[in-house]
Amino acid sequence: MKKVELESLLKSFFLFFTSQLLLVSALFFVDYKKELHNLDTTLFSQMSICSFNLSCKEYTIDFAPLQESKLYKLHKTQKRVSSFFSIPGSRENSFEIYLAKEEYDKLIYALQHELTTKFIIVVFILIFLSLLFSFYTLSPFKNALRVTEEFIKDILHDFNTPLATLRLNISMLKGSIGENTKIERMEKSVETILSLQSNLRAYLINHTTQQESFDLYKFLNERVVCIDKIYRDIHFYVDVPHIQVQTNREAFTRVIDNLLTNAAKYNTKDGSVTLTIENKTLKIQDTGKGIKNPKRVFDRFYKEQSRGIGIGLHIVHKLCEELHIPIELESKVNKGTTFSLNLKVLILS
Repeated sequence: MKKVELESLLKSFFLFFTSQLLLVSALFFVDYKKELHNLDTTLFSQMSICSFNLSCKEYTIDFAPLQESKLYKLHKTQKRVSSFFSIPGSRENSFEIYLAKEEYDKLIYALQHELTTKFIIVVFILIFLSLLFSFYTLSPFKNALRVTEEFIKDILHDFNTPLATLRLNISMLKGSIGENTKIERMEKSVETILSLQSNLRAYLINHTTQQESFDLYKFLNERVVCIDKIYRDIHFYVDVPHIQVQTNREAFTRVIDNLLTNAAKYNTKDGSVTLTIENKTLKIQDTGKGIKNPKRVFDRFYKEQSRGIGIGLHIVHKLCEELHIPIELESKVNKGTTFSLNLKVLILS
């Protein structure tokens, strides 16, 4: 299950379960108060009967000074639950029929235990119904997402033939007329399309299960060589030791390529991009234009320049979440940007 599907499922489950749980809790609270009242009514009725025949083993009978205001009512104190009844022909004393507070608490506990058991059963039923409801409401979303992904995959597959034709014809042009600025621009455009194709493909695939170990220094140099062919006026510097990391290589490649491409694309002429590592954190620093609104830089379709479509860094953030790589950035306008990737979980000790 994809992250967005899991998030939708959890939100649907939480909304339905919480609303139903609040309703059921209120009903059980009202029922508890009602049962408590019924218990007191039953106790008073039994005490009333006991006052007539004076034969009741569960209650204690005693005499108390007559107080008419207390007659024929149930009274609760810290030691007992009692009722007072008049004695025919007596104006000084009354019967006090009572139940010890410990015995009364046992009856309350039994009532609470019964209702709690019922409540737990109802909660489990609610959980089951909430899951059914959540999966039911999620199914149209999953179908729409599946159709969209299949459509994008078909489009990406159809890109291959025209792109291969373009690259072949560009190579033939270079062979016949040599290096040319127009041909160079065409090559950059094709590479941009290929990069976009790779980004979209990486966006659709779950990379958490496929992992391999590789040397970080060699890997970064390979990526720099690829990017350097496109941006020849940018100087790249790799100051990273030989460190073994373990992660999904394809997803990590998309992260590094996107960050390097952005650092080169929005750099100044004859600018530089430096890769260093400090405290297991890879830093990619450029001398470019900087970012005016760093907080929005990972938002989908957000861009500050006319170039691009604004999904590269969004994909970077998504892939970093999949690979459990915390990513941060610092940027100053007209001074440059630094992206920091915490590789602590990737580095092999």
